[in-house]
Amino acid sequence: MTLVRIVSVKPLAGHSVELQLTTGEVVVRELTHLLNGPIFDGIRTDDARFRQVEAADGTLVWPGGADLCPDMVIWGGLPPSDSSSLTVLPHPPGPSPSADRCP
Repeated sequence: MTLVRIVSVKPLAGHSVELQLTTGEVVVRELTHLLNGPIFDGIRTDDARFRQVEAADGTLVWPGGADLCPDMVIWGGLPPSDSSSLTVLPHPPGPSPSADRCP
């Protein structure tokens, strides 16, 4: 199975982003529930810092070293065995303590 990764990102309103994936698909994801822990404090509270998000090496990164696991962003956890199905979301509400690490 080829891993689906993030090619580009466009910040949207709030903590939402538009992602272009390696499959060519474009999806929108809301990230608030993934921005947990001290490394995300400034990103979560300052819109200008959130908007500094970039796609690098298949995932989302911010200046200062914060990043998110691409599987958590794309799938909300482990990818399905058939990664052609992007209907695995929505993300569960509430904090996700391991968003910075892949499951």
